[in-house]
Amino acid sequence: MFHLMTLTAAIITNGIMAGLFFAFACAVTPGFRTVDDGTYVSAFRAINRAILNGWFLLIFLTAPALAVASVALHPLDNSDVSVYALLAGASCSVLTFGITVAVNVPLNRELDRASIRFVQDSNSARQRFERRWNRWNLGRTCTSIGALILLTASGTL
Repeated sequence: MFHLMTLTAAIITNGIMAGLFFAFACAVTPGFRTVDDGTYVSAFRAINRAILNGWFLLIFLTAPALAVASVALHPLDNSDVSVYALLAGASCSVLTFGITVAVNVPLNRELDRASIRFVQDSNSARQRFERRWNRWNLGRTCTSIGALILLTASGTL
């Protein structure tokens, strides 16, 4: 029973993360393409500061932990949950976390430190940031959706 509660929590938290990254990929980054460089840098910096809050960090940190815990608890349960789907889902969740920590967060910090005193500074900061951040966000969007699908499907396979 505890395993199924953990799996349910893993599905919910990974679903929230998938939704966040999907919203960025489908709405935020396309919307940002239409703004000037100074607005882009200022707005992205504001988002980076706002997202570092307790609710986000709770979900961000527990999503992969709960997915891994679901794998670890699987042998204790006599459920029909597929261990292979669990392993794949947990791997996707951990990969999502890894991409964020290894790529997106350092890019966010680099953008925060960039000088934007002059128009060309904002342009340069955006050029160093935007394409790489969007590419890796798309990657973590796919891995987080994969985690959600696989964790959810683990009970039906």
